[in-house]
Amino acid sequence: MRFTLRQLEYFIATAEAGSITLASDRIRVSQPSISTAISQLEIELNTQLFLRRHAQGLSLTPAGQKLLLQAKAVIEQVQNLYTAASEATDQIRGTLSLGCLLTFAPMLLPEVSQSFKAAYHGVTVRPTVADHRTLLTRLERAELDIALSYDLSVPEGFEFTPLAELPPYVQVAETDPLAERSAISLAELEEHEFILLDLPLSRDYFLGLFAAAGANPNIVAQIQHQEVIRTMVASRYGYTLANVRPKNKAALDGRRLVSLRLSGEHKPMRIGLIRVSQQVSTRLVRTFEEHCSNLISDNYVPGMEAPILNLRRTSQS
Repeated sequence: MRFTLRQLEYFIATAEAGSITLASDRIRVSQPSISTAISQLEIELNTQLFLRRHAQGLSLTPAGQKLLLQAKAVIEQVQNLYTAASEATDQIRGTLSLGCLLTFAPMLLPEVSQSFKAAYHGVTVRPTVADHRTLLTRLERAELDIALSYDLSVPEGFEFTPLAELPPYVQVAETDPLAERSAISLAELEEHEFILLDLPLSRDYFLGLFAAAGANPNIVAQIQHQEVIRTMVASRYGYTLANVRPKNKAALDGRRLVSLRLSGEHKPMRIGLIRVSQQVSTRLVRTFEEHCSNLISDNYVPGMEAPILNLRRTSQS
């Protein structure tokens, strides 16, 4: 055999991403290395694997589509060898394909993945950051072993293990008069301008809070990127609601934000682990689940400050 498993991995990553550039970002390998690996694989197999269209990325040829299925099977079998060796010894080894929800990934993912690797030196963590629905799809396709996400809209066939609750709170600019408040209700916020996080499940969750309280938000902007929202809030364009509690309360432009407790009883978001119910859990995955259960709780979530319910008012210098 004159091709390598690494070449197959690069081929799979490129086929799934649709371009060498995206594959490079996803697996953190240089574009020239991926391009060279694919060219060598095509030469060795004497077939063209991709159609290269200018400005439109790559698409698989019929031969490439067949090879993709076989390449995934080969990589899966190799991974099974590591799993079998791990199960037969006291060692925890192998590659964990870990998904993480994009809204809290900047805070949670670094410490979770690095602490797991530090505890088990034979482990490699391959992270993927995506929205909730994409994570579910990739779990179902066995492209991910397990994922960190919320418990919103978890369909049948998936198992959710809760780790921590994140109650909603209000975020305003430090210069906003509301910043002097210790708490505020949704009814009181009706007259103020609201910037909504416009991701499918997040949007439904936040609007559901208003509906449950019999209040109507004054929505002035619907934005899909949290850092844009934080910067606009810090500039006094409006307030927002959030669940994640980043330790850094400054927006990207340096302006400061203040967190206020949302008075009343409101449904929290729950962070947890999601995996396919019928999929046999390997020792590696079980060990990671235990690691997360020991690391994450209501009192401590990596990268986040203490729950807003326990704070009178928080600000950032």
